[in-house]
Amino acid sequence: MKKDSPVKSILKWLNHYFIFFLLVAFVITCCTMLFVSTLRDTLNITLTSANISTAAKITFLNVALLSLIFTVFDSIRRKLTVERPVKRITDAAEKIIKGDFSVRVKPQSKFGVDETFNLVIDCFNKMAEELSSVETLRTDFIANVSHEMKTPLAVMQNYGTLLQAPDLSEEKRIEYAKGVTDGSRRMADMMTNILKLNRLENQQIFPETTEFDLGEQLCECLLQYENVWEKQKIDIETDIAENVKVKADAELLSHVWNNLFSNAFKFTSSGGTVTVSLTATEHHAIVKVTDTGCGMTPEVGAHIFEKFYQGDTSHSVQGNGLGLALVKRVIDIMQGEIGVESVVGKGSTFTVRIRRV
Repeated sequence: MKKDSPVKSILKWLNHYFIFFLLVAFVITCCTMLFVSTLRDTLNITLTSANISTAAKITFLNVALLSLIFTVFDSIRRKLTVERPVKRITDAAEKIIKGDFSVRVKPQSKFGVDETFNLVIDCFNKMAEELSSVETLRTDFIANVSHEMKTPLAVMQNYGTLLQAPDLSEEKRIEYAKGVTDGSRRMADMMTNILKLNRLENQQIFPETTEFDLGEQLCECLLQYENVWEKQKIDIETDIAENVKVKADAELLSHVWNNLFSNAFKFTSSGGTVTVSLTATEHHAIVKVTDTGCGMTPEVGAHIFEKFYQGDTSHSVQGNGLGLALVKRVIDIMQGEIGVESVVGKGSTFTVRIRRV
């Protein structure tokens, strides 16, 4: 908080004094005139010019003295109850501007202090806490993005170097070119997911709700993976109730099913089973996606919806840890619920609850 110059401080003090002088002069003059008028009429006293002149001088000195006392008292009061808490808040704000988000302001003692300042301080501390959390998330996000980008970049660089070999066979050339293509595709997918997640988290995507048949959408999304389950020899089981209508953003919701189906096939070994079911209650549609894959521990399940979190590192080359974070954000926007139940070695079940029409 920038301190006032001595001249400015003196002018402020004189301004306060002048205000109190006028106020006290007005009050004392009115009271004195009323008192003298009543006294004169009651006691039939005749006032002379000398009496009035003496009384006026004494009254002026009283006004000046009282104004001085009030000004000093008000200056001390303002210093303790206004300027001191304001200075503490502004000093803390300057530290936050410089990047120190750990700063907090202690509440004022309630004696002689406007409670409004404590409300401001409480809001300020909550703001600082939120900014600290956002800064931590931002730092972690940048670190995670940098880490995730290093792997495909290193792969592309290595395959690009190998492609420069003069005596490279046609088979190896195709293999190395495919490695470069896969690495670039992984980076493109990661950037797409990051942009989607950023737009969702910053409320730049607003749901365009329409009424549609959820069972039909599930079947359409599932059929997109027909080549995958046939190639991996995975059995598909479905139990989809008919005529289950929901009112939601169909495009956003399709991202949810595509991510859940993709994960189910990714973690299910050849000969396994992926099950999709849709049931309905009076107010909700309930979708379950179950696989017979590797499953996960409760510790992994507790973090599965966090950005860049990958519980099974053996499959990390196939993803970037953003899919389920996108799923969670979409479900939150739809005011729905998502949960996971899993047993290591037996598989996982993701359950999504969405409000019906």
